[in-house]
Amino acid sequence: MPKTFKYRLYPNQEQKEKLEKILETCRILYNDFLAERRDKYEKEKGKITCFEQIDSLPNKKEINPFLKEVHSQILQDIARRVHKNFLAFFRRLKTQTEKAGYPRFKQYGRYDSFTYPQSGFNLKHSQLILSYLGKIDIEKHRKLEGKIKTCSIIIKNGKFYVCFSCENIKVKKSKKTKKKVGIDMGLTSFLATSNGELKEAPKAYWKDEKELVKSQRKVSRRVKKSKRRKKAVQILAVKHEKVANQRKDLAHKLSRELVNNYDLIAHEKLQIRKMVKNRYLAKSINDAGWNLFLTILTYKVEETGKRVVAVDPKNTSQTCSKCGELREPKLKLSQRKFSCFKCDYQANRDINAARNILARAEGLGTSLQGAVSMEAV
Repeated sequence: MPKTFKYRLYPNQEQKEKLEKILETCRILYNDFLAERRDKYEKEKGKITCFEQIDSLPNKKEINPFLKEVHSQILQDIARRVHKNFLAFFRRLKTQTEKAGYPRFKQYGRYDSFTYPQSGFNLKHSQLILSYLGKIDIEKHRKLEGKIKTCSIIIKNGKFYVCFSCENIKVKKSKKTKKKVGIDMGLTSFLATSNGELKEAPKAYWKDEKELVKSQRKVSRRVKKSKRRKKAVQILAVKHEKVANQRKDLAHKLSRELVNNYDLIAHEKLQIRKMVKNRYLAKSINDAGWNLFLTILTYKVEETGKRVVAVDPKNTSQTCSKCGELREPKLKLSQRKFSCFKCDYQANRDINAARNILARAEGLGTSLQGAVSMEAV
C-alpha cells in the first residue's frame, strides 16, 4: 500500500536561491512543452508524445543553459506531468462529469514543486542530499516506512517541504476492540456517533473570516506586480494555510480516535460536490472539511486492517432508529431534535441518524438493538 511522508526542510540561503532557480527553470520548460503540444495540434492537427518531448531535452539544453543545472530526472518528470494533465483533460471531455478545463500555462510563482522519480536524492539521518544542491537539514518528526519510490520538493508560503512516496508498507493490524460505530457528519456539530457523542468543529474559517476578508481587500488594493502586493498575497496565503491546518489537525486526531476504538466505522456516502452547490450551506460544508476527514479516515482504517463502510444516506435523519418508522411530516433542517410519533422515541437528530447509519452498515435494516447486541459478541 503506497503512502506519502511529508517533512519540513531547512535549506540555507544559497540553497533557497538554487531551489527557487530550479523551480523557475521547471516552470519555463513546462510552458514550452505545453506550447509544443498546442502548436502541433493547431497547425498540423497532430500530437507530440511524452517520449518525443523527453528525447528533445538534449537539444533544449543547448538552447537554454539553465536546464544543464537541473537533474535530468526532474526534467523528464515535467514531460510526464504535462502528459498526465492532457490525459486528465481528455478524460474530462469524454466523461463530461466535470468541467474539462484545458491545461494552463504556469505564471511566475504558480509552479511550486518538482520531483525526482528515481534517483538524484538520498536520505541520511537528519539530512537530505540532493543533486546540484548538497545536504539540506530535514525535520524528521516521524519514522519513514517502506521503500522510497519518488522524492518531491515543495515550496509553500516561503516554507520548504519534501514528500517521499513509499511502497511496500506493512499493514499494522491494531488490537481488535469488537466495537462498531456509526457516524453522521453535521454542521452544528462536526460529527455525531451512534454512542451518543457529539464532536464539535473548530469552524476555523468562520472565526477568521473577518481577518481573511480584510487581508483580501489589501491584496485587491495593491498595484499588480508591486512588492507591496506580493507581500500582501503572502500574508493572505499564510492565514489561509492556518485555517487549513486547523481542519487537518481535527481530521487526523478524530480519525485516529475512531480507528483506535472501533473495528467497524460506518458513515453516509455523501455527494459533497452536489451539496456545495447549495449557496446557503456551501461555506459551512467547505469549512467543516467533510471530504478531507473521510479521506483521512479511510486510509487510516486501511492501514490497520479494520473496516469502514459507506451507506445510502436516504432518510437516515427522518427514520426512527428504535422502531424504524419514517417520520411524517419530515423534519426541517432547522429542527435539531428527532421525535417519533409512533413510539415516542426522542433523541438528537444527528445521533439518531448515526444509529440508523450503523444499522444499515450491518445489514440489519432498522434494528439498532440487534447491532448493539452484536457488539458484545
